Amino acid sequence: MGLLDKLRGELVDIVEWIDDTNHTLVWRFPRYHNQIKNGAQLIVRPGQTAVFVHRGELADVFEPGHYELTTDNLPILGTLQGWKHGFDSPFKSEVYFVRTTQLTDLKWGTPNPIMLRDADFGPVRLRAFGTYTLKAADARALLKELVGTDSEFEAEEINELMRSIITEAFASMLGQSKIAALDLAANYRSLSDDLRKAAVERVDDEYGLDIPQLFIVNISLPEAVEKALDTRSSMGVIGDMNRFQQYQMGQAMTAAAENPAGGGASEGMGLGMGFAMANQMMRGAGTAGQGMAAAPPPPPGAAAWHIAVGGQTQGPFTPDQLAQGIASGQVTAGSMVWSAGMSAWTPAGQVPQLASQFAAVPPPPPPQ
Repeated sequence: MGLLDKLRGELVDIVEWIDDTNHTLVWRFPRYHNQIKNGAQLIVRPGQTAVFVHRGELADVFEPGHYELTTDNLPILGTLQGWKHGFDSPFKSEVYFVRTTQLTDLKWGTPNPIMLRDADFGPVRLRAFGTYTLKAADARALLKELVGTDSEFEAEEINELMRSIITEAFASMLGQSKIAALDLAANYRSLSDDLRKAAVERVDDEYGLDIPQLFIVNISLPEAVEKALDTRSSMGVIGDMNRFQQYQMGQAMTAAAENPAGGGASEGMGLGMGFAMANQMMRGAGTAGQGMAAAPPPPPGAAAWHIAVGGQTQGPFTPDQLAQGIASGQVTAGSMVWSAGMSAWTPAGQVPQLASQFAAVPPPPPPQ
C-alpha cells in the first residue's frame, strides 16, 4: 500500500458499506493494518449487520444504526483486547458487513433426471427447475462456516451448494409424496412450501442462512413420453377414427376436384381416395362398434378388379366397389381394368361384364 493510501486510512474515521450490486452477501471493510480510531463513526444501514472480528475471534455485532466506536459500546472487543483504562490509540479489528436483505433471482434445477416409480407410467424420469431467494439469518454462523477470511463473499460462491441441497431435498420429497406425474402441476404450491422448509432445515443451523421464498416453476417428463401423451390426447380429441378418416378423404377429394391443373395425377389421386373412402364406408357399415377391423375378402367366385390410374395399379376391388366407382363417374368406359383370366389391360367399356353398367350412366350435362 502506498503512502497516500496509508494517509487516507489515517484520516478516514467513518466505517460504512455502500453497495449497489445486490449480489454481495458479505464485505470486509478495508483499512490499513485493520486500524480503526477510537471515536470512529460506524454507520450500519437498513438491511445490513456489522460484525467485528479480533484475532480470528468473533466480537461485537451491530444492527442498523449510527454508532461512535468507544470502549463503552465495544464491550466484547474491549475484553479481548484486555484494556484496563480505555484506549486512545487506534485499535486493530476486522469489520465485516453482512447483507440481511434478500438476494433474488437465484435459480435451482435438477442436473440429472430423477428416477421414480409412477402409478400411471411405471418407472419414469422427471426433471425440475425453479427459483429461490436467499438471506443471512445468523451473521456469526455465516462468517464462521462459509466466509472465513474472504474480503468479499458473493452469492455465486454458494449457488452450487444451494442447488445441491435443494435438489437432494426435492428428490426425497417427491419420492415420499407418491403423487402421480400427471397430478404434479396441481400441487406446485404445496410442494414448493414443503421443499423450502426441507431446504431451510439444512442451511439455517449449519450456515446461518434463510430461504424466504422458493418456487417450483416446472416439472417435466422426458421428451419421448411427452410426445406419446400428445398423441394420446390427439386421439382422444378425434374420437371416432373411422369418421375422422372419412372426413379427411372427403376434404382431400374436394381439394383435388378444385385443382383442374392437376391433370392425370389429380384424377388418379381422386380415384384412389374415392375407392379408399368406399372401402372405409363399407368397413364401417359392416363392422360398427368393432374399431378398425379389416375388410372381408371377396366372396368365392367373385372377380377381383384392378384399375390402372396414372401408371399405377389400384385395387383389388370387389364388383360392388367397382359398380360404385362407375356410378359416381370415377371409373369411365375408357378406364383400363384387369381381372384374373383377362389376357391384357382392357378399357372398362369393352369388358362384357362391365359394358352394361356404362349404358345406364347419363352423359355429362350440357354447358350452361
